[in-house]
Amino acid sequence: MRAVLMAGGSGTRLRPLTCDLPKPMVPILNRPIAEHIINLLKRHDITEIVATLHYLPDALRDYFQDGSDFGVQITYSVEEDQPLGTAGCVKNIAELLDETFLVISGDSITDFDLTAAIEFHKQKKSKATLILTRVPNPIEFGVVITDEDHRICRFLEKPSTSEIFSDTVNTGAYILEPEVLEYLPANTESDFSKDLFPLLLAKGEPMYGYIAQGYWCDVGHLDAYREAQYDALEQKVNLDFPYQEQFSGVWIGQNTYIDPTAKIEAPVVIGDNCRIGARVYIEPGTIIGDKVTIGADANLKRPIVWNGAIIGEEAQLSACVISRGTRVDRRAHVLEAAVVGSLSTVGEEAQISPGVRVWPSKKIDSGAILNINLIWGNTAQRNLFGQRGVQGLANIDITPEFAVKLGAAYGSTLKPGSRVTVSRDQRNISRMVTRSLIAGLMSVGIDIQNLDATAIPIARTVIPTMGVAGGIHVRVHPDRADYILIEFMDAKGINISKAQEKKIEGAYFKEDMRRSLIHEIGDVAYPSQVVDEYCTAFEKLLHIDTLRNSRAKVVIDYVYAVSGAVLPQMLDKYGADAVVLNASLNKTAMSATDRETLLTQLGHVVEALKANFGIQVSANGEQLILVDESGIPIRGEMLTALMVDMMLTSSPRGTVVVPVHASSAVEQIARRHDAKVIRTKANPTALMEASYKNPNVVLGGSADTGFIFPQLHPGFDAMFCIAKLIEMLTIQERSLASVRSELPRVIHKSHIIRCPWTAKGALMRYLVETHPAQNLELIDGVKICQQYDDSWVLLLPDASEPLVHLYANSHDRDWVDENLRNYRARIQAFVEREQEQVVAEV
Repeated sequence: MRAVLMAGGSGTRLRPLTCDLPKPMVPILNRPIAEHIINLLKRHDITEIVATLHYLPDALRDYFQDGSDFGVQITYSVEEDQPLGTAGCVKNIAELLDETFLVISGDSITDFDLTAAIEFHKQKKSKATLILTRVPNPIEFGVVITDEDHRICRFLEKPSTSEIFSDTVNTGAYILEPEVLEYLPANTESDFSKDLFPLLLAKGEPMYGYIAQGYWCDVGHLDAYREAQYDALEQKVNLDFPYQEQFSGVWIGQNTYIDPTAKIEAPVVIGDNCRIGARVYIEPGTIIGDKVTIGADANLKRPIVWNGAIIGEEAQLSACVISRGTRVDRRAHVLEAAVVGSLSTVGEEAQISPGVRVWPSKKIDSGAILNINLIWGNTAQRNLFGQRGVQGLANIDITPEFAVKLGAAYGSTLKPGSRVTVSRDQRNISRMVTRSLIAGLMSVGIDIQNLDATAIPIARTVIPTMGVAGGIHVRVHPDRADYILIEFMDAKGINISKAQEKKIEGAYFKEDMRRSLIHEIGDVAYPSQVVDEYCTAFEKLLHIDTLRNSRAKVVIDYVYAVSGAVLPQMLDKYGADAVVLNASLNKTAMSATDRETLLTQLGHVVEALKANFGIQVSANGEQLILVDESGIPIRGEMLTALMVDMMLTSSPRGTVVVPVHASSAVEQIARRHDAKVIRTKANPTALMEASYKNPNVVLGGSADTGFIFPQLHPGFDAMFCIAKLIEMLTIQERSLASVRSELPRVIHKSHIIRCPWTAKGALMRYLVETHPAQNLELIDGVKICQQYDDSWVLLLPDASEPLVHLYANSHDRDWVDENLRNYRARIQAFVEREQEQVVAEV
């Protein structure tokens, strides 16, 4: 059998290690990852190899040459112009593949039994067999579900946290029949997981998943690289050590001198031709490459030191990576998770702080303390974007320097000269962050339309009219007063897609932001009449005469957070009486307790003034809580149901879009009005996209997020919601209390359960496997439905915290209480078993 070794990866998330080295050539136990893969192939009698190359192809070609020194025969295929993708580059060598062949990644570490996988493929008469494994946290991999016969029935490439439905993932190793390549176009970029496998699934071709036992690590980022090194050293994976084991757990190469006073604790690897000085202390987990010199009294606590490095006297290295040819001078400290690129110099008594990355060929002066990536940037993070935009502690996580870099990263994903809007709430912290974002955007040649302090519904309304590439809005987080939330919008005013988020993260982490010349620096403009544009669009969607005849009286509580100028003026223009409370601005954001106190006060005011209703507006004009004429709050699932009922009464046979966890009252109301319900993932972007793209949508959202009126703009808008409520109550001759009394009676309860990140995928798989497929909905999380009514239970992983949200919904209170208890107990028991297993493995 012939193998295709995918060795074209540039390893952008491994930078700076891969700035001058392709990812398959990054060393594990002092030998390239690709060499370990070749050794694995050879162990299974696969000696004919075709290596596909793209990034720095000469590095791999020069090392392996024709493969004869390694006991194999290697042919090379180089993608000269542009990468063709994982499948496209294999299609490119189809003439070399005239029988069953294996495709394997050159940048992962594994000891899978390939012989067993090949036998499985032949036994199943499969056209394509994916070698699968189970991982604790599948969010960065393609998730796969197979049936009882191991035939693949569903997969999802790199899911978000809430999309996880299994912990069984695609390892990037496949056994294929040559005819499957006929489905691919020639000389076209294509991917196995995104293009070929979905096509084979749709065509009904036999495609199976072989769940392999053994070790597998995708060396896709720096944490995974360190983990793979330490696992290899501890022999958790079956790899060939390049040196003799001199004594238990200590491998030492040839012609290496170790001073008798040096102290070495196993396990340790020390390469060929090294010099270890007096009183050096090498702690367990340390890996030292070939031709490394370590000065006297140095202390090495689990570092990974590449070939040719020089470590000075009394230097301290702690769980860091020191790349090829780097010099760390006397008494310098390189701390945990720091990475120093090749041919760099760390001066005497300098310190590189934890997690800092230094690009190749840099010099750090003596005595310097480096707290940011050299030359430009901050400490590396795993992800920027969460469930909703970029968020973090104000002026701790979200700092001016962070915002400058984030703005430059976003701008670098756009064409030079593009325009974007920037808006914010009225807080000083938001002004500071916004100005920093603007500086970053300008530095990469992006022009700014500065909307300044503007409610986010207004920003979303005007973005499509301004010919901009997108927009940014900065505000205090609606749910956390000490957090800043930065949201990115596309040219339609919708929150950007996950794909665009990944591009921004890529630019941020790779730190290769564009740098504009002086005459290319972006400009800042301050557009006028933004509020007027919003008001004009607002008025077009209302029955103005109805509002004028309503003589409604409403009380609006702005909770000391947003300007009360726009909506009260508009309502006054229409003849409605708007009483505004708390419209001034507090320097500090309100806590949840403070908002509850103000809500009670609002109820008293509504009752005293005999107003039609009251509204507490929050989230910079996106969200609201209603108070009826008796001063009773309407919120949560009741508010969602009330808005659905009123909108479908006004627009029967319309469509409403709600999140997956909204109560079944929505469906019951829709049936009354011959209407349609679309449920989406439980995140704002999914609600916006579905409301915008689907025809005849009259309302989107929920009480948790706010409500979308897609004819106005694609975002949430509490201001328009208030005016629309006055109109509908007038036309329908109803009060909020009467509408509430007519809503379906549904019991809808929720509970939050702690669940470690590493157990989420396994928990979702357990739920899928222990319930009949016909009872499951996998829109977001796992929903278990009853066939005979609208009763259901939903398990929804939290996207930002180690939590799972449990919802139960039914007309029967006892059923809800019983299922909440049962599933809570099942989940807690499962999590405990998983943790016990982890402890046992450790």
